Amino acid sequence: MNIHKEGYPTLVLAFVFLLAISLSAYNFGGGTAFVITSILSLAIYIFLISFFRNPNRIIETKDNNLIYAPADGKVVVIEQKYEDETLKRDVIQISVFMSPLNVHVNRMPIAGTVEYNKYHKGKYLVAWHPKSSTENERTTVTINNGKHVILLRQIAGALARRIVNYAKVGQTYTQGQEYGFIKFGSRVDIMLPIGSEIKVNIDDVVKGNQTVLAVLPA
Repeated sequence: MNIHKEGYPTLVLAFVFLLAISLSAYNFGGGTAFVITSILSLAIYIFLISFFRNPNRIIETKDNNLIYAPADGKVVVIEQKYEDETLKRDVIQISVFMSPLNVHVNRMPIAGTVEYNKYHKGKYLVAWHPKSSTENERTTVTINNGKHVILLRQIAGALARRIVNYAKVGQTYTQGQEYGFIKFGSRVDIMLPIGSEIKVNIDDVVKGNQTVLAVLPA
């Protein structure tokens, strides 16, 4: 299993902390306390390893007219709205909610050049809350494939406390290339041009670089 680079500091600290807890349980509670604490610590550590897993997701058919899912999770929003931060036009929004059990790597759904990247401080509402897209801590990135500009928004949730965004304005990405990571439960919004053909429905479970969310207009 590949571990994402963002996970190593957390895994090292967690190992030291959980080991200290188990040894303290042995010193103060004896063998039974040590066994129970060790089992719980192992379960927690296995969960952390699973959370920071980074599967090798290769897009079988690269096509810049296809919008691949930027993250693993469940589709919680499909709606038309006015995007007022940077695109300044009506768009189709698709939102993917990532539970703590999902892979939390964020990937570029199309190839292109980053035109906009901004971090916003904010609240920590649950990620499926309607206002989380505009009120939570978040980052906004737009990418231009030469024909269309789409917007990606990483949104922190009630548990997430760190959004990692590697994208830089002017940087060129290939389709499916990693551009970020969000820790411990979160959401990614993707804003598409009106006229895009949506290929998913509410509550569909999607996988980054594998599920086609939409087809861009001709």
